[in-house]
Amino acid sequence: MQKDLHDQNDLLYQAILALNSLEECRAFFQDLCTVAELRAMAQRLEVAQLLDDGLIYNDILQRTRASSATISRVNRALQYGADGYKTVLPRLKK
Repeated sequence: MQKDLHDQNDLLYQAILALNSLEECRAFFQDLCTVAELRAMAQRLEVAQLLDDGLIYNDILQRTRASSATISRVNRALQYGADGYKTVLPRLKK
């Protein structure tokens, strides 16, 4: 079971890596995700950027309308996660 999930996830990651442009990426994610799922992912990335920039929870709450649970979850991922945010955030600043 775990291997099957790993294989499914790898297929998804390979599909994302196969995209060549912002337009292709946008179209793929619009087909793949619901509007709510896209909003949630975009919000988490924005929260990660703001935490990385040193903003405090209350400021992030006001700017993003993210719940404190979401902010806390993203902060935990920044501190103790797989370093995905730490990999992508500096690249987005370029």
